[in-house]
Amino acid sequence: MAAVKPIEVVIRSVDVLNTIASARSGRTLQELHDDLDIPFASLHRILATLSQCDYLRRSPVTRRYFLGAAARTLTSSPSTRLVQPPPALTELAAETRETAFLTELVGDIPVCISLVEAEHPLRLFVHIGQHMPLHVAASSRAILAHLDEEVARTLLSASTPLVGYTEGTPREVEDVMQLLKEVRERGYATCDNELDPDVWAVSAPIWHGDDQVTSSITVTAPAPRVADPRTKTHATQAVLRASATLSAELGSRKHGFPVD
Repeated sequence: MAAVKPIEVVIRSVDVLNTIASARSGRTLQELHDDLDIPFASLHRILATLSQCDYLRRSPVTRRYFLGAAARTLTSSPSTRLVQPPPALTELAAETRETAFLTELVGDIPVCISLVEAEHPLRLFVHIGQHMPLHVAASSRAILAHLDEEVARTLLSASTPLVGYTEGTPREVEDVMQLLKEVRERGYATCDNELDPDVWAVSAPIWHGDDQVTSSITVTAPAPRVADPRTKTHATQAVLRASATLSAELGSRKHGFPVD
């Protein structure tokens, strides 16, 4: 039997996907052209088709291409960077006895990259690779609050209309921007009955050595288990300590904010 002749556009499409998958920071149109030597006209058509099928997505801020949700479902790794739970995360979950997780901004989507589940019979549905909504998740707000304000507004605007998960979900970009200002002022973000009914979460940013924030650490729990304000205060203090520990490990001198 004669060998099947490769279809050039399919080969080129696979090359594009492989190149983007190998780049944690994504690829621009120019970089893809330079790396793969695909003519711009053909490259535009390939990128448009793959984007339409959700195999690629393009950041509205950086204009860089990243793998889309459809492409990630084909791999065993839903994110470009999965992390073995560091001691600070494990200790946080043990101290609070609740689910604790790390979130990282992958391109322009916050993704859960590491997780330690609660030991309670009632657990919350957070999983590795889960996309955290930009406008409502505490883990997302803790990151978004420390981006340039115009970048944050652009990312939020690209997600409009903002999905309403509960009656408490903010639905206007400017409402979220005000919440982000409050996050910056107090040093941590909360989500109370906004993403899931009767679920509370607190999250703090993780600072890198260059004083940039691209990740966060979060504790989440069913509202009845944190109904006592002292329990919420304890969880918030624990999250801030874990954030300070992880930030220090990354070379940052920033520290968590005190809790009132």
